[in-house]
Amino acid sequence: MYIIKIGGNVIDHPDHLLAFLNRFAAIPDPKILVHGGGKLATRIGEQLGIVSQYIEGRRITDDATLDLVTMVYGGLVNKKLVASLQAVGCNAIGLTGADANIIPAVKRPVKEVDYGWAGDINIQNIHVTSLQVLLQAGIVPVMAPLTHDGKGHMLNTNADTIAASLAVALSQSYAVHLMYCFEKKGVLADLEDPESVIPVIHPQNFPELKKEGKLHSGIIPKIENALEAVSKGVQKVWIGDAADILKTIKQKGYGTYLQQI
Repeated sequence: MYIIKIGGNVIDHPDHLLAFLNRFAAIPDPKILVHGGGKLATRIGEQLGIVSQYIEGRRITDDATLDLVTMVYGGLVNKKLVASLQAVGCNAIGLTGADANIIPAVKRPVKEVDYGWAGDINIQNIHVTSLQVLLQAGIVPVMAPLTHDGKGHMLNTNADTIAASLAVALSQSYAVHLMYCFEKKGVLADLEDPESVIPVIHPQNFPELKKEGKLHSGIIPKIENALEAVSKGVQKVWIGDAADILKTIKQKGYGTYLQQI
């Protein structure tokens, strides 16, 4: 099965999004789509007088921001994706982690930074049974980047983290391939050279690549999460261009694979 995560580089561009959803719908295997929010939450927040605050690239989720992201991620973005998938013949259902109690989480503890209503996931607590029922019925889950604390509060949770956590949890029942779609053709050794894709990263060459400065600092956390997912049972993780997902599924040669040797 495939768990595919898309972010703002796809969501924020209608033509790219439509092309991606057609490719996604054509995947014959069981699949789950995990999406981020793109820039829409920030734009709508500005219209409502809610200023987005970030620390090290992570959104600070105060009460107003929690309402905003619940509305935008769990509502507007999620339901537009579902409606668009229905239009291309893919029977999808939009979900958050609160639906069917699929992804309970805990509010991130306050340490050096108070991230507010940010949610951290314990993979052992993910309830995969509901997802399996949907997948077996041929229904495609579309997961928004939201979880809940079991006490009535929604929580804002990073979409990459949700995708990796679901992949690990479902790897007990499926051969899971986790795919991260972003704006590059893969992990690049040289940001100025779009063809400098590193084809394979594994636990043995990752430290060397970092030491040699071949990995941009922004991609390192994604690689670390991907390698951790592989170590916990996910078959393979792929990072690359959304335009290449079908070609990648049919044959290698596109993007970057993260795997054990």
